Amino acid sequence: MAPSLLKLITILSIFVLLTLHTQKTLSSNIQEDEEYVLDTPLPNLRSRSRFLATVIKEGTDCNHIARNICNGVSANSGTSLLQCCKTHCRNVLGDENNCGQCGNKCRFGELCCNGSCVNVAYNAYHCGKCNNKCAPGTPCNYGSCGYA
Repeated sequence: MAPSLLKLITILSIFVLLTLHTQKTLSSNIQEDEEYVLDTPLPNLRSRSRFLATVIKEGTDCNHIARNICNGVSANSGTSLLQCCKTHCRNVLGDENNCGQCGNKCRFGELCCNGSCVNVAYNAYHCGKCNNKCAPGTPCNYGSCGYA
């Protein structure tokens, strides 16, 4: 009885650890708290400080016409372009669910790099991640430059 109970406890412990790790991994992929520093401050964005008037968080509500703060707004020195997708601000240059335009979802294994869905496993200009360029003549295989 004791060995089977020990096996059961071990199996349950492994299951719980795997579940917790998976939840942590999935929650770390959600970028709801990412902040974008606007390239040009918005005059209609009411705020108590000048700094807060130049920062928009991803997922900010943009449904109200008077607060439509993120349609075509450039941020982070031109590396982000915010659009109002459904009712939330999204970076269409890097959001896999709104890549290049609202509602354009990248397929499995693709990342949104500069507004285009890219298979980073075999792209020499975006090898393994966006903007990771392989050396000239070196192929990108399985997300690594020069993998043999």
